[in-house]
Amino acid sequence: MIAAIKPAGTKTRGLLAYLYGPGRHDEHLDPHIVAGFAMLAMPDPGRDENATLTKLGRYLDEPVRLRNSEFGQPVTDHVWHCPVRAAPEDRYLSDVEWSEIAQRIVHAAGIAPEGDDLACRWIAVRHADDHIHILATTVREDGRRPKLHNNGIRVGDECRKIEKDYGLRQLKKGDGTANRRPTQADMHKATRLGWEQTSQQWLEDRIRAAIPHVTDAEELLTYLEADGLAVKPRRGPSGDLLGYAVGRPGDVNAKGEQIYKPGGKIAPDLSLPKLQARLATSTAEEHPTARRSRTATPWHQATDALGSLHAELTDATGDDGAGSDARAQAHIAALGELIEATAQHTPDGLRAELRAASRVFARAQRSRIRAEDRAADAVRIAARDIVHTATGPDGSALAALLAALVWATILAGRWHEAKNHAHQADAARQTLRHLQAAADHALAPTLTELARHQPREEARRTLASDVRTAVPDHAERILADGSWPALAALLADAEAGGHKPHQLLKEAAEQRELGTARQPARVLITRIQHTSRNPVPNRRAEAARRSSTMWASVAGNAVPPAHPTGEPSSAPGRDNRPRR
Repeated sequence: MIAAIKPAGTKTRGLLAYLYGPGRHDEHLDPHIVAGFAMLAMPDPGRDENATLTKLGRYLDEPVRLRNSEFGQPVTDHVWHCPVRAAPEDRYLSDVEWSEIAQRIVHAAGIAPEGDDLACRWIAVRHADDHIHILATTVREDGRRPKLHNNGIRVGDECRKIEKDYGLRQLKKGDGTANRRPTQADMHKATRLGWEQTSQQWLEDRIRAAIPHVTDAEELLTYLEADGLAVKPRRGPSGDLLGYAVGRPGDVNAKGEQIYKPGGKIAPDLSLPKLQARLATSTAEEHPTARRSRTATPWHQATDALGSLHAELTDATGDDGAGSDARAQAHIAALGELIEATAQHTPDGLRAELRAASRVFARAQRSRIRAEDRAADAVRIAARDIVHTATGPDGSALAALLAALVWATILAGRWHEAKNHAHQADAARQTLRHLQAAADHALAPTLTELARHQPREEARRTLASDVRTAVPDHAERILADGSWPALAALLADAEAGGHKPHQLLKEAAEQRELGTARQPARVLITRIQHTSRNPVPNRRAEAARRSSTMWASVAGNAVPPAHPTGEPSSAPGRDNRPRR
């Protein structure tokens, strides 16, 4: 059950005209009052042919008129409107049941506490099977204003109780970190202009897409302006950035003026202070090209960076410490940036799934736990490297990264569940479906290629024995997996390159538990491809190099014997005899 309290209105009669009218699409049927203040004296235009909307409006507004006549400053924002809607799958509720629900809602909101004879005047109008509208005027009979601070939270909590008491679909309790729902006006405007998203949703997508590209708030505003958004910074006398608002091109008011939305109103984690904390890194930034020239490709670098995220979330899930929770929250926020960065630089066939994953995961990125943002610098820098790379990933690198993102999302969902973050955990589960679909698609060419190079039967039996030895708890599932032949081919190739299959399997299994893996052989393939990409070190060559380095160091630090003339001799090995 959803109770959506609307912004305070000014015209009681105008709202009544909508509630008792035919609706925008003739959807209002049999409008009538099911509950209200002093029901016996209430004129109901839906049941009494002598009652009018004007008469009902005056009855509800009477305390407002009396207060305005006694006080110099009139009350104008006095119309409280709250539609209450049941879920589509809920059972039919009678007028009596809706009446009881309405009384519980106005009691929770502070409009009409139970037993308070001097409360606000209100009515609940029903004009459809699945919802009612509660209208109240927010001046009490004694002339005082009701205490409505946080009434949305209280009403939401009461709805959760109502769902349980009436056997309705039970929704998850909110935690105050969700985005504001688009208003009816926003949705109708988007439909009228042919937009697929409301301005708020469109702006949120653009800001989140820009975050991996920038390193500070000033750079973010410059990037957004270059991307076509209308940007309005708010600065102090010193020129320091104090806030910002952005607007969608074409989103104007009745006067033709650009409409701007502050970042914190678009999404709670997009306010300026929170963005500044996220964008700052404890590691000095280099140009991405310079950094990549000394390290692995950005795709492999991102997979390696997720290893620290995996460890952090695993530790934090079983730890109640505030410090570990703050670090976990930082890593989850950075994970969302990495998913977005990956979506921007993947092949077209995967982009739709990854875009959807990024959009859904935005709800999982934030909670009421304050993030220790710099704990996730490695993941955040990896995301920046990906968006700055000029080339896309090869198939195995992308498959390994997507598999690591799948596991990271599973761990993020577990952490949210352990902290009772119901909405965030649900968002992680939805994200997981998109990521798994993308991961399966990315791995398909690799599986096809490996299937063409099958080892001989004797080699496969030996490799199966390695599997049973390295991962005994999951060996039978791995060998029964349809991707086992591809895994066997990969292990044979790795062995030919000098790797030990048993060791590779053991290391890959340690990086992710396999109990929850849908196809454990595929998980091992992506992990082994990532870890076996580097050549096996030559131990003899390494020992010789260390020995040579050691002797060179000893020779360089040795003090040459004194020359008969009292001067030190030349370096060892050099002929010191005078030339003729």
